[in-house]
Amino acid sequence: MALLEVKNLKKSFGKTDVLKGISFSLQKGEVLAIIGSSGSGKTTLLRCLNFLETHDSGEILLSGKAISHGGNENLSEEQLRNNRLHFGLVFQNFNLFPQYNVLENVTLAPSLLKRGTDEEIEQTAMKLIEKVGLLEKIKSYPCELSGGQQQRVAIARALALNPDILCFDEPTSALDPELTGEVLKVIKGLKSHDNTMIVVTHEMEFAKNVADKVIFMADGVIVESGTPEEVFDNPQNEKTKAFLQKSLENF
Repeated sequence: MALLEVKNLKKSFGKTDVLKGISFSLQKGEVLAIIGSSGSGKTTLLRCLNFLETHDSGEILLSGKAISHGGNENLSEEQLRNNRLHFGLVFQNFNLFPQYNVLENVTLAPSLLKRGTDEEIEQTAMKLIEKVGLLEKIKSYPCELSGGQQQRVAIARALALNPDILCFDEPTSALDPELTGEVLKVIKGLKSHDNTMIVVTHEMEFAKNVADKVIFMADGVIVESGTPEEVFDNPQNEKTKAFLQKSLENF
């Protein structure tokens, strides 16, 4: 059984159809890379999966159980909150709390949700901060960190709630090339049978080397999907070919 199934997800803003029937599935431990030009619907898809946007129709199933069908408008605040906890989201621009240090940023949500004793929560946070290579910065504030370090804290914070699926929305788009490498190395290091990830990215080399599945989106639909070898080495659709050719020129 698939860990995540998305069936015919649709989303419009006013008269603009942004998602026009998105369907895919993801097994536990798989890494899915979503690629495509700006405006193709990638971020909106991620926000719908994280229940930060209300999709208009379609189903989202987790381990075979529908957690949303036909949109979110009938879900209570508590249901929305519980659904969001299945997904961890790492944003483009870090979104750390500037008034809290690294340790406090990572422990805040588990503490508010009472996910253990203070000591247990802190021990878990320390392990995650060590995992992203920032143990020496544990008392530092976001303003004292580089962009790459801030994004690594954001990854540890997302992991702290032990989500079923970890989502990244172009996690390196706000970083220069040197810092991009350190963040991608951390994400690559998370790949295991325990971590299921969805990564919206413009880093083609990363998508090709790390993902198990790749989806190419254009104009609100999935134009092509398959293994990295299928999508990158043998694309079937002309839009995919044009996008990849342009991406390689910019690389």
